[in-house]
Amino acid sequence: MPLICYHASHEQFAPSELLALALAAEDAGFGGIHSSDHFHPWSARQGQSGFSLSWIAAALQATTLPFSMVCAPGQRYHPAIVAQAICTLCEMFPGRINFELGSGEAINEKITGEDWPAKEDRNARLMECVQIIRRLMRGEEVNHIGHVKVQHAKLYTLPKHKPELLCAAVSKETCAWAAVWADGLLTTAENNEEETAAKIMAFRSAGGYGKPVYVQYAFSYSTSKEAAINGAYDQWRSNILPREKLATLTTVEEFDRLGEQTSIDELTSAIPIYTSIKELMGKIDQIKELEVDRIILHNVNRMQKKFIEDFKRFNV
Repeated sequence: MPLICYHASHEQFAPSELLALALAAEDAGFGGIHSSDHFHPWSARQGQSGFSLSWIAAALQATTLPFSMVCAPGQRYHPAIVAQAICTLCEMFPGRINFELGSGEAINEKITGEDWPAKEDRNARLMECVQIIRRLMRGEEVNHIGHVKVQHAKLYTLPKHKPELLCAAVSKETCAWAAVWADGLLTTAENNEEETAAKIMAFRSAGGYGKPVYVQYAFSYSTSKEAAINGAYDQWRSNILPREKLATLTTVEEFDRLGEQTSIDELTSAIPIYTSIKELMGKIDQIKELEVDRIILHNVNRMQKKFIEDFKRFNV
């Protein structure tokens, strides 16, 4: 059976509140925690930008659950620093955390002042970073010149239990590409089950059979349908833009400006609305049929305590 995981959204909640929510999620029966990683939120209404690598160490110490987190090495994060962070966390918390590496989004990565590469170049940079990180985790000295540069880097603190390095991918094409190099896949659940299944099959048929697959499912839950819709509209309307837009917009203001053009009907077509945990679990059962390893639940509104409490009551 897959782990049902709670999504900790750093762009929406302060780190102290997220820590309390992670503890509540463990108490409610969630089987794991998944962490986002943002420098900027997607909207000023979301309003937070905690540093996930600091937070995740505290959350691992405070709970007993397995964790995973998204990370985009190459621009904002030098791959040697990512490798150092991974090794430090895995030395302290062996076997409890895996990482989903992706090519990133301009809203977070452009803070370096460097140009934002085309998708093809971002993927090539990611591949280089993965190779560098793996070599450093093996204790090798790394020198490299390419999309990133590394000179005489060697890590001395190495974990006995190396984590899985999954690929965070949202398109069918990237899922297939990920199968070549990644230890597993993180992708998103689509409203159309066939689209989700096609992405997973693209990964498995290109070499990913037997590797773990995580699926993240975004929705809005409240016992009041109006509250669920309004909560999603407030927090997530900037996030339903086309994927090519999401990856290339560079400022919070750009996201908010385009989000103002989103209607309630467009939002509810993109974000499922639930008023009962039983109904939500019906969707989870459908995702389970895809034989995935983790299902990550992201309730996109701010009513997290109520969601966790209702999840707990349903599962008691």
